[in-house]
Amino acid sequence: MAIRNIVKVGDEVLRKKSFPVTDFGEKTWQLLDDMKDTVKKAKGAGLAAPQVGVLRRIFVVDVEEGYFEFINPEIIKESGEQYDIEGCLSVPGKSGYVKRPNKVTVVFQDRKGDSYKLTAEGFFAKAICHENDHLNGILYIDKADDVRSDN
Repeated sequence: MAIRNIVKVGDEVLRKKSFPVTDFGEKTWQLLDDMKDTVKKAKGAGLAAPQVGVLRRIFVVDVEEGYFEFINPEIIKESGEQYDIEGCLSVPGKSGYVKRPNKVTVVFQDRKGDSYKLTAEGFFAKAICHENDHLNGILYIDKADDVRSDN
């Protein structure tokens, strides 16, 4: 396991659409392990593969409900609304208010390729939406109101 460099805003990889994962072997497992170490060291709530320079449809979320790995995620249902402040490890020193669904249902695969469906609410749902956007080349600053420096 290793800590990977987090790509910052301005790097074109953050604006590209990620490719589906088809190989659930050792390389994918290593990426997931490295992403876990990286997000924990950075004290983040989530990290998407493009944020470490890998254009694959993978993200991890580390929230109160636990640590989760999402491969080839697809949000299939949204409901409610929340409007709250967000930041991003790839956009350091800034934050802004973003409107997100309050509840989402997502289908995804785990590191072995097994399929699951999960429903998340509140901050957990916000984290899933934020990280899922990264897989489509979208940053929270594209949707945020009143982006400002945190200093």
